[in-house]
Amino acid sequence: MKIVRYRDFLGAPHHACLHPAGRLERLEGDLFGDLVPTGETADAARILAPLEPRAILCVGLNYRRHAAETGAAIPEHPVLFMKAPGALQHPESPIQLPTTLASHQVDYEGELAVVIGRTCRNVPRSRALEVVLGYTCANDVSARDWQKQPHLGGGQWCRGKSFDTFAPLGPALVSAAAIADPQGLRLRTRLNGQTVQEASTADMIFSVAELIEFLSASTTLPAGTVILTGTPSGVGMAADPPRWLRPGDVVEVEIEGIGVLRNPVVEEAPLVIDGISSGR
Repeated sequence: MKIVRYRDFLGAPHHACLHPAGRLERLEGDLFGDLVPTGETADAARILAPLEPRAILCVGLNYRRHAAETGAAIPEHPVLFMKAPGALQHPESPIQLPTTLASHQVDYEGELAVVIGRTCRNVPRSRALEVVLGYTCANDVSARDWQKQPHLGGGQWCRGKSFDTFAPLGPALVSAAAIADPQGLRLRTRLNGQTVQEASTADMIFSVAELIEFLSASTTLPAGTVILTGTPSGVGMAADPPRWLRPGDVVEVEIEGIGVLRNPVVEEAPLVIDGISSGR
């Protein structure tokens, strides 16, 4: 099943099943319980990210070719960092380039995202896929200057990864039952229509099951945790010259069997209070 979350014309959020012909059928129930088809066509005004994550756990250097393009050694254990849940962005909504706390090196990173559906801890890899609710597309947007450069505070990964809109997710959550092998998916990232990343999830250093085993070790993963599983080669940072996001760009992350996550790029608004943008 492909599940989308949407807002109706009265502003209320709902879930729907995306049928092959493109029809949205409204679902009733809870995403982490039972979602029941209603037979009614969804009255969707806007498609939202498939969920509001409890936590966003991210894995770095998890594709062999990406490690090679950055000159990094193959890690012994998964490299973990986090994004703030407030960095969430919806499909078709803009990635905002930071201007107040300015970054001039904002990068794209197309990734497979795993959504944990059952609160768990100490899950062995042999049972890890049992706790997966489903999979979606993600873009681990990264301000490389804040992430890596010492003169901006010593290399602040959390800062560089957690600006507003730096965690686009969607457009659909594909149930775990519909994806037999998460290690056999094609992933592509396009920038302004040009393919800049293309790989198979088979190139992951640590599989989805191994990541869940590691991340759940002595640590409770609540239902609603999102795991970003790493990006393949082709990031803007590694291009010659580097390829940084600019206003007017459009980034698309496409994963086989899931769909296309599309986001335009803009500069952030100078002042926002209570959700309203204005001048300083």
